[in-house]
Amino acid sequence: MDTIKEFKRIMDTQTELALATIGTDGTPNVRIVNYYFNPTNNVLYFTTFKDNEKVHEMEHNRNVAFTTIPKKGNEHIKARGIALRSEKTVFDLADCFCDKVPGYKNTIDFAGDSLILYEIHFKTATVTLDLSDIQTITL
Repeated sequence: MDTIKEFKRIMDTQTELALATIGTDGTPNVRIVNYYFNPTNNVLYFTTFKDNEKVHEMEHNRNVAFTTIPKKGNEHIKARGIALRSEKTVFDLADCFCDKVPGYKNTIDFAGDSLILYEIHFKTATVTLDLSDIQTITL
């Protein structure tokens, strides 16, 4: 397996991930979010509403984990990283999100001013193609 090639393919073709944060009381919390991964700077971007619970959780503890949600079989990426509020806005990456996620333009048009853009920075990721083909890469 060309692990880097498969990593990029999966990050490009899958549109959702399960994002795990740590609640302010120390309990884990997970939810589904759309994302865009920029292969140039190896940063994963996602949006959330300003008053969402995950905003408070990430202010309290920036450590997160995620796994992409497979479109076919068991292919997915999982990683741990640090979530930071981006200096960019969803409008800066609107074309990227809209190209990747069908219908995301409606979300931006309807709620763009209420969305915060976050970045997840991570150094390693586990690439799973199936139960017998799993490898970890360093970005």
